[in-house]
Amino acid sequence: MALTKVEIIKSIQDQTGLTQNKSADIFESFLEIMKQSLEDGEDVMISGFGKFCVNEKNARRGRNPQTGESIMLEPRRVVTFQSSRKLKEVLNEE
Repeated sequence: MALTKVEIIKSIQDQTGLTQNKSADIFESFLEIMKQSLEDGEDVMISGFGKFCVNEKNARRGRNPQTGESIMLEPRRVVTFQSSRKLKEVLNEE
């Protein structure tokens, strides 16, 4: 099961003793800062966690999987995540 936004806000509230509204405001502010940075084409690096990178994808030929029809995909930007070495080590501890 995935960790939800509500669960993250509740965890912030439990760990800091802040109200639910204040915890939600802090988390929303954090997300807005990340979204704005990524929208501006900047990478977001969180030490000990990882790096969110904006990558440019060129236009390319694709295929509609339902019809098999060849289509041209527009250029676009995508966000990728590269986990830090520390996060990888924590995930692979036994």
